[in-house]
This record gives sequence, C-alpha cells and structure tokens, in this order.
Amino acid sequence: MATEKKTFTTAIGVDVKGETWSCVEIPDSAEFFGTGKTVRVDAVVDDLILENVGAMVTGTGGHMVSLSAKVRKALGKDIGDEVQVTVTPR
Repeated sequence: MATEKKTFTTAIGVDVKGETWSCVEIPDSAEFFGTGKTVRVDAVVDDLILENVGAMVTGTGGHMVSLSAKVRKALGKDIGDEVQVTVTPR
C-alpha cells in the first residue's frame, strides 16, 4: 500500500446505484491504495481532520469517503459543493 498522500479537489456527492451519497470520491484510488477493497485512511477535507475513517468501495472500481451531516455542517458545505481533500493510508 502506498504511504504518500493524495490531494485533490472534488465535489461532494457520489452516484451509487442511482442515488447521490454524501461522499467524496478518491480519483485513481485502486491504483493509489493497491487494492479494490475498503481501506482505512486519515483524511483532511478543507481544514477538517478526519482520522482513521474508511475509504469504502464505490462499486465502480474506486473508493469514497463518507461525509456525515455533522461533518458537512462543520464545513459549511453540502452535496454539490467543492472541497479540497488529502488522504493518507493508515
């Protein structure tokens, strides 16, 4: 598994089986993590630190990190808003 960080900008919202989930999708994640399975990561979304969270599989070969209502409220953002994300494998 990679030990470096991955930083990207994306909109909140991932299409999962026709529904939009309040997650951020990690680009090229299977290659970055070296697996198509769920992995644990530390994430920074804008300036909010999320420690030891699961990067779940998207069902299309990638990974996503869920942003709860509490996290979105702390960010002042919702589905469709852009965020800067840094993920580091644990």
